[in-house]
Amino acid sequence: MARPHRPSWLYFVVAALSWPVLKVMFRHRATGISNVPSVGGYVMAANHCSNFDPWPLALPFFPHRFFRFMAKAELFWFPLSAVITAGGGFKVRRGERDEEAVSMAVALARDGYVVVMFPEGTRRRKGMRKKREAQWHTGAARIALEAGVPLVPAGIAGTDRLARLGPLRVAYGPPIELSDLTPLSVGDAARVATDRLQGAITELERSLS
Repeated sequence: MARPHRPSWLYFVVAALSWPVLKVMFRHRATGISNVPSVGGYVMAANHCSNFDPWPLALPFFPHRFFRFMAKAELFWFPLSAVITAGGGFKVRRGERDEEAVSMAVALARDGYVVVMFPEGTRRRKGMRKKREAQWHTGAARIALEAGVPLVPAGIAGTDRLARLGPLRVAYGPPIELSDLTPLSVGDAARVATDRLQGAITELERSLS
């Protein structure tokens, strides 16, 4: 099993400086931490309300784990690309099937990193609530299955109310059962795993309301 990677210097500095802000100003609280694997890489999948979501998800595991996440390719220009990479981001081309990003995520998970994914594919709010629910994507499940690592569900609340200093709440669930999906094709296994993941994340969200 791959050893967990420690954060980069930039990740460490940002997390250290933001820790008191999140804990005191935004009253960040997390439950279910014991459900999350303490060693080895895994995929963590959560609902998506804000671009800020990765930090509240990762904070309870700082400084022991280095969370990695996909960032849109348009942001990777010098010197911003160096900052994003040091902060845990890696490139993805949105709006198309980016096999390079998926391969990178699989490699990172196998190598002991935590890979954060948002199966909804897009934030629920962009100024106004969307008229229809986003379709859940199978990428998180596919990455976990291909990498042979746990798929951990999480629910997050409050990141869409930062301007009002609303409390930040996170709940982590036990890894999704994947061992029984071996006989299925990759596509079918990813779809079944995603359905299970959606149910688990929905329940975790409800526990935060």
